[in-house]
Amino acid sequence: MISPRNQHLDSIIVSPSVSIAEAIVQLNKAGTGALVLCSNGRKLYGFLTDGDIRRAVLRGISLKSACESIASRNPTTTQPAISAANALDLMNHEDINQLPLVDAANDVVGLLLRRDIVSEDQLNLSAVVMVGGYGKRLLPLTEQVPKPMLPLGDRPMLERTIERLRLAGIREVTLSTHYLPECIEQYFGDGGSFGVRLTYLKEDQPLGTAGGLKLMKKATGPFFVMNGDVITALPFRQMLSYHHKHGAEITVGVRKYDVQVPFGVVECEDVRTTHLTEKPSLSFFINAGVYLLEPSVWDDIPEGQRYDMTELIQKLLDSGRSVVSFPIMEYWRDVGQHEDYRQAQEDIRNGRI
Repeated sequence: MISPRNQHLDSIIVSPSVSIAEAIVQLNKAGTGALVLCSNGRKLYGFLTDGDIRRAVLRGISLKSACESIASRNPTTTQPAISAANALDLMNHEDINQLPLVDAANDVVGLLLRRDIVSEDQLNLSAVVMVGGYGKRLLPLTEQVPKPMLPLGDRPMLERTIERLRLAGIREVTLSTHYLPECIEQYFGDGGSFGVRLTYLKEDQPLGTAGGLKLMKKATGPFFVMNGDVITALPFRQMLSYHHKHGAEITVGVRKYDVQVPFGVVECEDVRTTHLTEKPSLSFFINAGVYLLEPSVWDDIPEGQRYDMTELIQKLLDSGRSVVSFPIMEYWRDVGQHEDYRQAQEDIRNGRI
């Protein structure tokens, strides 16, 4: 018999009526990747996973909606006496990472996580961080320092990114450099002092956000690619699970972005006015600069020329291949301009990162 997450059961149980927004907060606190919905004490009502919430965000479901509206009402469950081997077999068969434990009365008595059974200290996954840009919008700060080496708090921005990757279990990291590469190499060396193994790609000319990947040996498994000026707390393991679950060749990290129109909007059909909306707020999903790629897409990248990730994604879309979006609900900031940099520094001081 194995020990489930039952010592702090209250942290993973929510009422079916709580809002999706409240569930997100609770999910981040619990760190379990799922919550159990209970009614009448601890009677199992439903099950809500990280993926359920992200798919709801993509569908435009209001975060004010009750979480029961997107939860599974018939989740896979088991009794607490299950052995580790049988629990893992069940998880593999159902393609799940969390398993609610219920007693004969259908009361929730625990939550078993895949990581309770199988060590996840290290992922068979690599990452490439694009750190070759000039950072012109941050001049004069980047006259002698590449943008990813600008300090955030007491450390360079890039060191924080590498730490996030290491904590997620990623040990193989490649840095694609161009502008002032010696600053980066002298600081990080082979990566040993930072708990990873670093290799460097040197772009003799700027190759865009995807072209530099052609300088590396074709990966044997999925790999992350992220822009070096992005600071984020996205859960890499959940993104990998999401990527596999949806059978994607590329998973694109996206971020919801709201635009407040400062004027009343008039809708027309020919000369006839049909509707007026006063200062509406429009929502979009923007490219967050974080991607998860299958090795197969490496063959689609041209060699020795500038090529951006947006071009690669469009090529796959035009060919009918699988590209999915992964909404980033966690902290995210593109540190591309002075105001972004100032805000990131303030976020560090206030403990938001």
